[in-house]
Amino acid sequence: MDLILRHAHIAGREADGVFDIGLQNGRIAVIAPDLAAEGAQIDLGGRLVSPGFIETHIHLDKSRILDRCAAEEGNLEEAIAEVARAKQGFTPEDVHARGAKTLECAILNGTTHMRTHLEVDPGIGLRGFEGIFPLIREYAWAIDLEICIFPQEGLLNNPGTDELMMQALASGGRVVGAAPYTDSSPHGQIDRVFEMARHFDIDVDMHLDFGADPSSLDLDYVCAVTEKFGYGGRVAIGHVTKLSAADPVRFAAAARRMADAGVALTVLPSTDLYLMGRHMDRAVMRGVTAAHKLLAGGVNCSLSTNNVLNPFTPFGDVSLVRAANLYANIAQVGKRDDIVACFDMVTSRSAKLLRLNDYGIAEGKSADLVVLDAQDRATAIAELAPPLFGFKRGRMTFQRQRAELHRP
Repeated sequence: MDLILRHAHIAGREADGVFDIGLQNGRIAVIAPDLAAEGAQIDLGGRLVSPGFIETHIHLDKSRILDRCAAEEGNLEEAIAEVARAKQGFTPEDVHARGAKTLECAILNGTTHMRTHLEVDPGIGLRGFEGIFPLIREYAWAIDLEICIFPQEGLLNNPGTDELMMQALASGGRVVGAAPYTDSSPHGQIDRVFEMARHFDIDVDMHLDFGADPSSLDLDYVCAVTEKFGYGGRVAIGHVTKLSAADPVRFAAAARRMADAGVALTVLPSTDLYLMGRHMDRAVMRGVTAAHKLLAGGVNCSLSTNNVLNPFTPFGDVSLVRAANLYANIAQVGKRDDIVACFDMVTSRSAKLLRLNDYGIAEGKSADLVVLDAQDRATAIAELAPPLFGFKRGRMTFQRQRAELHRP
């Protein structure tokens, strides 16, 4: 064996005791108790081995620009305007350097797969794409990175954006996105984005229903178009903060509609909590949709970071354990099964959203793993367990020393 991870609890099989995991040629070769094999070894002492974490929704291109922007009002309109102004000065080199730094933080926090959303429009052109695209190759040793192209500042109302999106998708964008609430015709943008997806045979991942009023939800239209295009299982929507304010009947109806259409949801707790409720001066709404309740209705959900150190979210360390813990606090999750579901929403459920087949801890799968200083998934989320080791295709990508007390 190239490497044997000894005495590991395996995420999803914690009750079965500890196992040894043998890695060979970048894959999980064997999982067995007391594995009789030779090779380099790491004794994990019962710590948790999980498949690597998955960022389903992040913005590498506009991360780490807080020093260039104001964040005084703290609302969506200010954030969009400030980033639109700042990105006029973006260069490919600047975007590349900031994106790489954020990507490295994600790797150090155990992330092995990532979908980054990336803005194109006449203001920035393809400079953001030119900065981020090389990271796919440069960091392939540690992470699988795919780019979702989307129009943050509108599509139908922003001439030239359509052509730039098509060019970026033809040049390596693997997913197409949207932000209909910034467009003069939200449904028209949704229609056009689905046409792009069909043209390139790629998936769809939209920013949707960001607001506080649940009386009108674009998710209903997205579900209808998903069925029209036969795209069930290939569509994700992010944010949907409006649903957090829906009454139980409307919430249940939305869950049924999404489950029937095969539309997944990514909740972005840090950004949603920071931006929502700015119109309120007391009893401020959280604005974070209850993903764990949607799971019970048959909707696939993930949790993700979204923004890092910019006006949309002026903080962040790209830790998905922290994102899941934050969500659990906001959503008042207490049941152990629901805490475990929070872990699954940054691992296995995220893998389903990204349609990853070569993922998981099973013999024959790619050895994309993270070792956490905990023995089970619920404890990892509850105690913010630090990642101690990361592996990509069987090669160690990082190591973190466990904290030690120095007693007198």
